[in-house]
Amino acid sequence: MRSYRLSWWKILTIILLVYSVIGGFLFPVPRLPILNETIRMNYFHVPMWFGMLFLFTFSAWSSVMYLRASNIRQDEKASESAKVGVLFGVLGLLTGMLWGNATWGAFWTNDPKLNSAAIGLLIYLAYFVLRGSFQDDMKKARIGAVYNIFAFAVFVPLIYVLPRMTDSLHPGSGGNPTFRLFDTSHQMKLVIYTAITAFILLGWWFTTLLLRLKSINRYYDDKN
Repeated sequence: MRSYRLSWWKILTIILLVYSVIGGFLFPVPRLPILNETIRMNYFHVPMWFGMLFLFTFSAWSSVMYLRASNIRQDEKASESAKVGVLFGVLGLLTGMLWGNATWGAFWTNDPKLNSAAIGLLIYLAYFVLRGSFQDDMKKARIGAVYNIFAFAVFVPLIYVLPRMTDSLHPGSGGNPTFRLFDTSHQMKLVIYTAITAFILLGWWFTTLLLRLKSINRYYDDKN
């Protein structure tokens, strides 16, 4: 077993996160009607969803790799990255609800984007329920991999395609412009791009920790 050390990219993650938090709360933002200071949620809500999408993409790819080679490590990568992806998705949904309450006057509206996000996360939660219903590791990995690929294939159009084809209050959906178009000074871009990178790296860090924990458990199981 390798000893744990803080790699350069983990140090970079910490630096980027600190900058994102400081910039997110303290740096000036455009003074827009209704939004006002709530636009700062853009620094956290959006990067969390970018992190989620990265993790779900990696998870689906790992499932494809498992079906090709039947390497249980690939299945572990798929399941653990999906766990962190769901965590980021839930946090993104919660921050979106807070933002929606400030801008729309309600935590939840009958909006295609919001409903699709909830359905998409439920599809991924069902992935873990499915895996938990099997005792045999190989059967769990094989059927879980097939379902995971299906979940990703449904999730992407559900979240990013269908809402753009219908009326939606959510920025970037249903013809509603994104906040980027309102930011004429572009003063938010540096922070939000930094935050997106930071949350993607943080999600990967969490995934490596879960994989390391699995390796430790497997090591002691083999010794016993």
